Amino acid sequence: MAQCAVEGGCPTDYIAVSLSILSFILLLLWSVFPFLFHKVPRTKGSGFWIPVIQVVASLILHLSLVISNNFFKIKKRDWWQSCYIWAVWGEGPLGFGLLLTSRITQAYQLYFIFVKRRLPIIRSYFFLPLILLPWIAAAAIIHMKKPLSDRCHMRAEWTIPAVFLHALYVAILVGVTGSVRHIEFRFDELKDLWRGILVSTLSIAVWVTAYILNEIHDDISWLQVASRFLLLVVASILVLAFFSISSSQPLLSQISLRRKESREFRSMSQALGIPDSGVLAMNEPISRIDPNEPFDKLLLNKRFRQSFMAFADSCLAGESVHFFDEVHELSKIPEGDCVRRIYMARHIIEKYVVAGAAMEVNISHRSREEILTTSDLARRDLFRNALNEIIQLLKMNLAKDYWSSMFFMKFREESETRPNDHDLEQMTGWNYSPRLSSVHITDDPFQHDHLLKNSGCNDTDS
Repeated sequence: MAQCAVEGGCPTDYIAVSLSILSFILLLLWSVFPFLFHKVPRTKGSGFWIPVIQVVASLILHLSLVISNNFFKIKKRDWWQSCYIWAVWGEGPLGFGLLLTSRITQAYQLYFIFVKRRLPIIRSYFFLPLILLPWIAAAAIIHMKKPLSDRCHMRAEWTIPAVFLHALYVAILVGVTGSVRHIEFRFDELKDLWRGILVSTLSIAVWVTAYILNEIHDDISWLQVASRFLLLVVASILVLAFFSISSSQPLLSQISLRRKESREFRSMSQALGIPDSGVLAMNEPISRIDPNEPFDKLLLNKRFRQSFMAFADSCLAGESVHFFDEVHELSKIPEGDCVRRIYMARHIIEKYVVAGAAMEVNISHRSREEILTTSDLARRDLFRNALNEIIQLLKMNLAKDYWSSMFFMKFREESETRPNDHDLEQMTGWNYSPRLSSVHITDDPFQHDHLLKNSGCNDTDS
């Protein structure tokens, strides 16, 4: 025991490494499960790269702990096994630091989107490196001063500032999380943030305890072995508990290996509990369609919209119809329910509006900037101008070809065999341009929805 306590290779070391590998495999499965098994399309922007950073930082943290704490019996250390590479940079800014800053960035996004009701002023790819700079500066100073011993331990005068830096970032995360605690989130965002705070605080406490025990009682072999075993096991728990996609991809977070009953939703509107959203039922009534009616009014017919959407998808040009469909679902949410309106608006922006989005729609630069720079994501007319442009494009292009397509013939045949005049959906709050028919229906299907909570639009911080 005395020899392996110093040189590494104790049985408990291999057990800890095995648990570490298992936790990382679970983390990988958790992160790629929706894409591999449910064929969910990969998103762009911070919703994709922040979870990737969390996975990479978790791997670096595990490797750093294993190499710097002598879990394996290595007789000769090469340059790449240097304490300053792994104990300073790996465990610091590139490991635990990246994990914490990723969570702070996610909390910062939630604060701006749900409290300020606008997209973050500083983009995530600028914000994350910016708040990581103090950690990088601290690692650079330690690297230059070289205060580490042969066993990668620091003296007390260096450990105290390092602990303070860890605690400072946890305090920042607590502060940002506290600023959004009053928001009635529909998914697991707040719970994931508090869980991250808990496990990060626990990890710092374990790290400080292990350091004190190693420095004061470095002659007790079993204590050396037990402390590093505990360090790696806690790190394995940390990376699993710290990983979260609910803040950036709330809909995707419902597809998870952790859930015994996976709540898979086909759309954000279904996840938010919007009535009559999703695909049509087989027994749903069919209404007659008059091609002479204004096209925007025809699109309010659910069956017509689904038929036209299928035609547009067959032409590889369905983005505009899908955009109209989701904006239509947004219009069903009452103006007082700010949280759900913001969820839906954010989903539409990330899917259709931002440059390079998965289903980016063809709208003018002016309309796009008006949406991206809005001061209120919950406002009723957020997508009005973009929607007018989309409808004009559909009328001039796809609509002309649709009337002579097999999709319309099939729809007309079904409507003639089972006529019904009650399939027109309502779209509240939208007033199209003079070139289009005016649709402004005040009957709100959500006014009597007692199952869903009203977030109170006016209860926001200024």
